[in-house]
Amino acid sequence: MEQRYLGRTGLKVSRLALGTMTWGRDTDEHEARDQLTAFVEAGGTLVDTAAGYADGDSERVLGRLMGPLVQREELVLATKAGISRRTGERVVDVSRRSLLAELDGSLRRLGVDWVDLWQVHTWSDAAPLEETLSALDYAVASGRVRYVGVSNYSGWQTGRAVTYQSAWPGRAAIASTQMEYSLLQRGIEREVLPAARELGLGVLPWSPLGRGVLTGKYRTGTPADSRAASPHFERFVGVYLDKRSYRIVDAVCRAADGLGLAPLEVALAWVRDRPGVTAPVVGARTAAQLRGSLTVEDVELPIEITAALDDVSSLPFGYPERAEHDR
Repeated sequence: MEQRYLGRTGLKVSRLALGTMTWGRDTDEHEARDQLTAFVEAGGTLVDTAAGYADGDSERVLGRLMGPLVQREELVLATKAGISRRTGERVVDVSRRSLLAELDGSLRRLGVDWVDLWQVHTWSDAAPLEETLSALDYAVASGRVRYVGVSNYSGWQTGRAVTYQSAWPGRAAIASTQMEYSLLQRGIEREVLPAARELGLGVLPWSPLGRGVLTGKYRTGTPADSRAASPHFERFVGVYLDKRSYRIVDAVCRAADGLGLAPLEVALAWVRDRPGVTAPVVGARTAAQLRGSLTVEDVELPIEITAALDDVSSLPFGYPERAEHDR
């Protein structure tokens, strides 16, 4: 698998990342083992998890699998902190105390002394940004983290965080941002992608298959074994089961038919090769689903197909992203 640099850092990662959000909940350890094996055999290196995935079980499963299947040094291990469900409800806490405690927990569950990329899972106004970023500095200085990133930050939030970190020598430079990005969700093209390009960040798109909708599996209903049928992900997927999404999915399926590809290969190749993207994070419930995504390594979309998909999924732009100054 082709390797790419993560932003302006010297860290190389595979141009597809393995997502583990369902591990320990909808994906059991046997399927997770098969996924990790297939991913590594395909040349994949970047594996993404989070302290909040399945209440930490995603990290626990990954930690148990790493030793028997792959050497720690062969993986670029990424995790996140800031979102948990320790009370049974979604809790966002990006205070220094909480972030560093979650990092300790992640290292313990993963069975490692350090991670390659540690990301703040989301923005919160409840803690001063300077406090949140101080946790990143301490994590790097203490040797428990090699690189740091952010996730789900808007354009101005990204710009503020990166410029704050670069304003003083010794602070941990932000290397990446992880955002939802697909043919069904192109919102980051307004401000986040331009900010990332200007600031030198790698972009790690999550849900590059539109939460599974771009595979075409929902065109005739909701399969019983799909995420939309899962109580954990029904609402997560349901936001893209609308008329606009169906129109885009139809275009993807027509393109796939014409190219002799699967719809997911078309959709994944489109986001993988967008300007500024480092590595889409591909999550799958089963190893068979993941293997279907790994075939995209050999896919390169014709310019005409890319342009047609751009058009059918086009994002409205206006002031101030594309301002026509008439004053």
